[in-house]
Amino acid sequence: MTVQASPQTAESTVVEPGGKLTPLPAGWSSLPRAFAVAARASSKKTAMADSSGARLTYSDTLLRSIVLGRVLARALSPHPYVGLLLPPAVPSSVANLALALWGKIPVNLNYTASQHLIDSSIDQCGITHVVTSRKALEKLKLEPKGKLIYLEDVPAQVTLLDKAFAAFVAKVLPISAFGTFLPGLRRESLDETATVIFTSGSTGDPKGVVLSHRNVLSNVHQMNQHLDLLPDESVLGILPFFHSFGFTVTIWTVLTLGKRVVYHNNPLDARIVGNLCAKHDVTMLVGTPTFMRLYLQKAGKESFGKLVHLLLGAEKLKPELAAAIREELGIDPMEGYGCTELSPVVAVNQRGNKRTPDGRTVPGNRLGTTGTPLPGTYIKSVDPESGAELSPLTEGMIHVKGPQVMVGYLNRAEATAKVLKDGWYCTGDLGFVDADGFLTITGRLSRFSKIGGEMVPHEGLEGAILRTTGVTEQCVAVTSLPDPKRGERLVVVYTDMGMSPEQLCQKLNHSEIPKLWIPSPDSFLAVEAIPILGTGKLDLRGLRELAAARFGQ
Repeated sequence: MTVQASPQTAESTVVEPGGKLTPLPAGWSSLPRAFAVAARASSKKTAMADSSGARLTYSDTLLRSIVLGRVLARALSPHPYVGLLLPPAVPSSVANLALALWGKIPVNLNYTASQHLIDSSIDQCGITHVVTSRKALEKLKLEPKGKLIYLEDVPAQVTLLDKAFAAFVAKVLPISAFGTFLPGLRRESLDETATVIFTSGSTGDPKGVVLSHRNVLSNVHQMNQHLDLLPDESVLGILPFFHSFGFTVTIWTVLTLGKRVVYHNNPLDARIVGNLCAKHDVTMLVGTPTFMRLYLQKAGKESFGKLVHLLLGAEKLKPELAAAIREELGIDPMEGYGCTELSPVVAVNQRGNKRTPDGRTVPGNRLGTTGTPLPGTYIKSVDPESGAELSPLTEGMIHVKGPQVMVGYLNRAEATAKVLKDGWYCTGDLGFVDADGFLTITGRLSRFSKIGGEMVPHEGLEGAILRTTGVTEQCVAVTSLPDPKRGERLVVVYTDMGMSPEQLCQKLNHSEIPKLWIPSPDSFLAVEAIPILGTGKLDLRGLRELAAARFGQ
């Protein structure tokens, strides 16, 4: 079944009406160009702030980005890729802008990963220099490869000529002449590489996802058109920039559309997040259900009084959490879906009503789904084995086609060919699209175990355990290990279930779930905390490592 967000064609099965993607705005020939246009148009407006008290207008942001770009350019090698190891904050955002303006490719490194994985990312890109800060490295306990450039040292390196140059370009020079002075605007092409974002490594070694200027700008344009962003949208920036949503939404969506953003470096600081939302009149919060549950518990509802767009993803939004949000905040959370390889947004629920393919009007936010595809985005479900396109409402592997589909994996032609074919990206996620165009994700193929020839869903078992014990999903996670007799062995990692594994297994045996799903009592592992990635996602790799350390391979 195919859903597309453009007028009906002979190939389409179900169509999302009114979703044709309009051309990119004039002047959007690259990310730095789009930012420069927005900065000139909104010069006195606040562009960004953070929890340290830093605050910059658009004019300030452009000026400082040019100054920093000149300083960095004197230290950097000719190699295009430059690493950044910085949490989300005003200086980190400005550093990304500075590199783009100077024609470099910023690569935000995953500081929540191991030293080995960070160095692997650096090696894959051939990075020679990493922009960081002493404070960040001290806190993170990391020593990345390459020559380190510390942001704390930059002010002492700024000359009067740097300041005069930046003031002239930022405030006087016509934008049409920017390319004469800023290398990043000299030979622009939408198909040039804008960044490389490494996958989380939750299911294996990270791969470098190459995203072009066209990918990111198209996704920005798609979201603006789909969500009908507010003229003075104020966005909370808590997702790290090594996360594709943090990069695309909290840097480039904000700064190319003339919106506002307030950054904080730790999404788990619920009270600080709540205070920032109240102080900066945050209207858009993008995060995970896990983060939002924490905010409801520890930040007062008055903190979110101006919230309009509450976008949640990366994990399943439970109905009880959605109900709690509605009761506490008076708004409906909007679940969405995306992945790094798709720049990242594919589909998201909307406020208000929408029209179905047959002309009916229905609410644009349907609980349990991840919404309808963004304009210009095609979605189809196919049989994982045969690759045949499936009929409506039939679960299959989700494939996506659109301008946000990545260029490919860095230096991995074979891996790219496995997931990209004729412009379609195979997400590895299972789901279906209903007759009204709403996408429902039912699981990830990697979160299944083949036991006795049958596919057992990890999320299905987790759900059964949660229903039986009454605990939250933060307390239980399922992984698997190879098993010589049955193919795979299920392992339940838990912090607190309110009952013993023996009691739980006995209750599960009297429930409606298949007996094949039920692990043996000796396949439970008690831990202090369920491993979570910095992006809020379940750390699947960490889960397997815990299980392997306890039970062996």
